[in-house]
This record gives sequence, C-alpha cells and structure tokens, in this order.
Amino acid sequence: MSDPLLFVYEDREYLLAPGETLESDLGVLEVPEDVSPGDTVETHLGESFTARKLRGPDLFNHFERTGAPMMPRDLGLIIGHTGISEGDRVLDAGTGTGVLASAMARAGATVTTYEVNAEFAEVARENMELAGVADRVDVRAGDVTEHLDGPEFDVVTLDTADADTVVERAPDLLVPGGFVAVYSPFVEDTRAVVETAREVGLSDIRTFETIQRRMDFDDRGSRPSTAGVGHTGYLTFARKQ
Repeated sequence: MSDPLLFVYEDREYLLAPGETLESDLGVLEVPEDVSPGDTVETHLGESFTARKLRGPDLFNHFERTGAPMMPRDLGLIIGHTGISEGDRVLDAGTGTGVLASAMARAGATVTTYEVNAEFAEVARENMELAGVADRVDVRAGDVTEHLDGPEFDVVTLDTADADTVVERAPDLLVPGGFVAVYSPFVEDTRAVVETAREVGLSDIRTFETIQRRMDFDDRGSRPSTAGVGHTGYLTFARKQ
C-alpha cells in the first residue's frame, strides 16, 4: 500500500491511503490510487478535499498515542540545543508514542530507543512506519538501564522517571562533546538530574521550564491568550567535556 496522505477540508483533516474510502457528513470520498500531494478530490456531494503530504507537525496529531506525547516546542528545544543532525547516533529512553524519536530520525539521526511497555513499543514501531523512519529508529522493548554497555552516542535523550540513573553513566555513553537531554514533568526529578550531572563532571548544565502562550488578535486588540500559561515540563541539557 502507498503511503497515506492527509485530506484537508477547512479545519478538518483525515489520514487516508490511496484506494481508501471515507464516509462523512460531507459525502463519500473515494481516494484515487494515483493521488498525489496537492491534488483535489471531491466527495459524491461535490465537497473538495486537498491532499497533503505528512510533515512533522501532522505526525504529532496523527500518531497512535499510548500516553501524552512530548509537545512540538519541547522537540524543537531538544533538537536545537543538542544540534542533532545527519549521521548522529542517539540513545533514547521512554519512547512512548515515539514523537521525539521520529523527529530526531527525520533530522537525520539514527535512533535506538527503549520502551519498558512492550505493547507501547509495538505501537511506536507502527508510528515509525507512518513517519517513514523505520529504517532509522530501532524501537526496543526493555529497560534502558539494563543496556548501557555498548557503543558511544552523540546524544542521549531521556523521558523516564529514573533518568538520573542513566545520567550517572553519561560520561561512558557519550562521545567527547556529546549531549544529554532530559525531559522531566516534575521539578524534583529535574533537581536529581542536575545534581547527578554535576557529580559525574558533565559541563554546560542548563535547565529550562518550557512555557508557551498563544497570541489572540481580535477587533478589540492584541494580547497573549488568557487560556493558561502552557507549561509542559522541564528540559535539562548537559555535555561531556
């Protein structure tokens, strides 16, 4: 089967593969086998959908979820602060839905990622297929702390409650100049990561709280949205000398 595309109608979007059929209040949409991004396909009621290729933000919305995925702003900070790029080798733990692993692979890295829940790991493998990076992401079911003897990595990314245990081994896991990036939902876990990074001699240790506010524009004026501050978690970065 060919890769699925997004079919967009105003603020609605549906993930469909060539040859599939969608039935909705807008009519029956039969997707041609030779459909390409940019094509317009009509339902039997004459409503037009535009085909669009999946990109990173679309994957965030259409991955099958096994929990709360890391937000796009967190992904951007991790890639930006570590410089993940073509040819990098990444060790990732706490795969979950696989949003981070897929983003790093799409940036050109080769990722080995561990997920303790075998069922979640299988879902993540399917998501890697959808993202087109199954050849770059090795999803393994297991506890990363039991698999820390191996090759050195350019970057280690962690989204686990026991991240400090892995950070303790970071000097052995990273190439010189390599980075570790840890996502923590709670400040207590973040403090443990920072203290461990200091103890093992990592440098350039920095922690950020990730907050994002949308802007509202209307006839009265422009201001940040009042719908919450948009806190997601804490990101800690450190580097091997």
